[in-house]
Amino acid sequence: MARIDKFIEAALGHGAEEMRLVPGDKIQLLRDGVSRPLSSKPLESDQILSVLAEIAPPEIAPRVESGQCCEFPYLAPAGAVRIVIEDGNVARVIPSQLGLVNGANGGGGGADTASGNGSGTAANGNAAAANGGGTNGAAAPGSANSGSSDALASMFGSGGPNVSSGTPELETWLCKLVEHGCSDLHLCAGYPPLFRKDGDITDFGGSGDLDSAATERLLRGITPDETWEEFLETNDVDFSYEILGVARYRCNLFRDRQGMGGVFRTIPSVIPTAEQLGLSKPVLGLCDLHKGLVVVTGPTGSGKSTTLAAMIDHINRNHARHIITIEDPIEFVHPKRRALVNQREVGNHTKGFRSALRAALREDPDIVLLGEMRDLETVEIALETAETGHLVFGTLHTNTAASTVDRIIDQFSPDQQAQIRVLLSETLKGVIAQTLCKKNGGGRVAAQEILFVTPAISNLIREGKTFQIPSLMQTGKAQGMQTLDARLIELVQAGTITAEEAYSKSLTKNEFKASLERAGHKLPMAA
Repeated sequence: MARIDKFIEAALGHGAEEMRLVPGDKIQLLRDGVSRPLSSKPLESDQILSVLAEIAPPEIAPRVESGQCCEFPYLAPAGAVRIVIEDGNVARVIPSQLGLVNGANGGGGGADTASGNGSGTAANGNAAAANGGGTNGAAAPGSANSGSSDALASMFGSGGPNVSSGTPELETWLCKLVEHGCSDLHLCAGYPPLFRKDGDITDFGGSGDLDSAATERLLRGITPDETWEEFLETNDVDFSYEILGVARYRCNLFRDRQGMGGVFRTIPSVIPTAEQLGLSKPVLGLCDLHKGLVVVTGPTGSGKSTTLAAMIDHINRNHARHIITIEDPIEFVHPKRRALVNQREVGNHTKGFRSALRAALREDPDIVLLGEMRDLETVEIALETAETGHLVFGTLHTNTAASTVDRIIDQFSPDQQAQIRVLLSETLKGVIAQTLCKKNGGGRVAAQEILFVTPAISNLIREGKTFQIPSLMQTGKAQGMQTLDARLIELVQAGTITAEEAYSKSLTKNEFKASLERAGHKLPMAA
């Protein structure tokens, strides 16, 4: 389902004459001369064009993406509409007359295919009858086609993003998550909604403790049926969720001794650029490679996905290549630019990382992104893929560049490790190990350790002398390399983070403390 489909469903279900997407404004529905907001957040031009490019015919999509004036028909699951893009990237979504809901007759017939003349009208019948008869079958519970006046009314309430299937209460918290610059929302029985901001768990107040039944009701409301069935079997499940114009969320559901719980990680709707993240030219040089393995590492919540998304976006903007991403779940959505990007979600579009990676070799990729190099077989296939002329990006949960090399090698049996050292020395091109630090004045910044595999580093990997890698990184500043401790000291000297924060993130405490003091920064006695 395209991201705009639920908005079209709401527009048709409420009998709107037109839906308007205006940069800097909320999505608006026009009905009986009255304009009503359909989203809680204003949209940016890039968001509008990205969403519409998803549904545009191939011959029209480049014009849509570049913001040229154009129009085209679209047959959404809920019915037929016509998309008109005007000057200033203003978009109008106009229901075709035969695609409108006919609530009076309560017909349950699904919409037929759009007519071949490009008019965009749906021939015969109602696209989505008000009694729940939607396209090719019954509408999902709680959707605009379910015939629930409460569901329709809630879509036009104040303050909430009213188009997705979640309850207004949950979506209010998800919006608050973005408004306050938080990274995660925790919903657990026996606690109020809790937010992670700048690394700390906090309660913004205004909500009481959730009981087990309320927590399950809230979480069930946004979980797809197939995903819910999986959760009932395993008691753990991951999926993605989106409020258009606000953000995407990576969701995890689980059970503990008090009942059901859920964690929502914010994924911005707009991908941060490499420049916004401060990625160096040598790091971006890894995006220009045609083969090899690039690994981004760090603990959970260290911003690995954001860094990788910015690197893939850089390729998408600058190179005409084929990119395949394998993720669990899909996080950042990459719009159509210069590259062809196919994003596959484990459990939805493919059985697992291993099977998807094997299949990718037959799908003519230039670049493969692995959301996680989880097991031995996945690592082995990733190395083979990198060796056979593809550029592979992957993630691991290691703290330093040198330990990343050891982690990859140690996954193999002792009798294989000599061979893997040789293979890794030839295929590994770079490692970015990062952690997030609290900034002075609020927010967080990534401190990165950067390793590029030069001939000297390659020899150390081949000979099993990875313990010497940090020394070569210290002398490889001209090539763009840096150690984590060196970067932390730079951030302290720039006034970005405190000396105490840097010390807490350093891995070699005694050496780092001495380096801080040489740089003129004293730690408090407590540290």
